[in-house]
Amino acid sequence: MSHWTDQIAGDRMAVDKEFDSQVRASAFSSQEWGLVMTAVEFEIEHPGDPEQARVVADTTQVPQIIPELENVRSQMGGPGGGGGSGTDGGVVDSLKGVLGLGDGDDEDRLEDAERLADEYARALQERLEDRGKWERIRTGYDG
Repeated sequence: MSHWTDQIAGDRMAVDKEFDSQVRASAFSSQEWGLVMTAVEFEIEHPGDPEQARVVADTTQVPQIIPELENVRSQMGGPGGGGGSGTDGGVVDSLKGVLGLGDGDDEDRLEDAERLADEYARALQERLEDRGKWERIRTGYDG
């Protein structure tokens, strides 16, 4: 995305490691969370205002990958991959998701993904602040 994200690649990797316990405590496997993160972009809201500036997760693309999460889970043989849901997690479910016909589970997973992405954004900003990088990143933000 923006040049600013290139400057914080090492910080992102550190937050990924620190955030692993929150992912394990969530409804997502590591592989599912990795897929979610491919659809999340980070931005800085109000970069010109030191009091209001914050890292935010743009999750507008996440709904597109939610149907694919079931495929990841079924390929892993994890929870939900072998039964209980009454769906095959395959082409029919993917088409339902694309058409907006997914069940309440998709909505719950989307809410969980958005909540977790917001927590990640807060953790990322906290790390940048703790390392003395936030001011430089905030003022150099090119959106």
